[in-house]
Amino acid sequence: MIILTQTDTTVGFLSQNERELQTLKSRSSTKPFIKVYKNFKSLSLRIPQNKKNMLRRSKKTTFIVKNTAFRITQDSVNSQILRDMSWSYSTSANQSGKNYERDFCIKKADIIIEDKNGLHEGVSSSLLKINAKKVRKLR
Repeated sequence: MIILTQTDTTVGFLSQNERELQTLKSRSSTKPFIKVYKNFKSLSLRIPQNKKNMLRRSKKTTFIVKNTAFRITQDSVNSQILRDMSWSYSTSANQSGKNYERDFCIKKADIIIEDKNGLHEGVSSSLLKINAKKVRKLR
């Protein structure tokens, strides 16, 4: 199941099936997706103790810990489907290397979740690589 929705940063495809997203975007299987969690409690990774507060306070930020990219986000769209998912893979809603095209996205999505503000491209999230000793900004 592929969901098209407005994320906290831009229009995105969400799914719990990584292969479906790779096929949809014609994306290399070696390029990983960001895993989005609905809250800190759902996060299955072990985070360095001295970085936990930074994660809790972050807004529109993707973290990389031990080569795993993830975000914790509270969805503002009132959707039971999104509330029921504790995590999902996320990617921008476009073909790999291209800009957002509404027609392409609507044809490819199984479910479209849109509020009164519609779907619009925004700025991508910040990208930070963290470990117990340092934080490095990648984007």
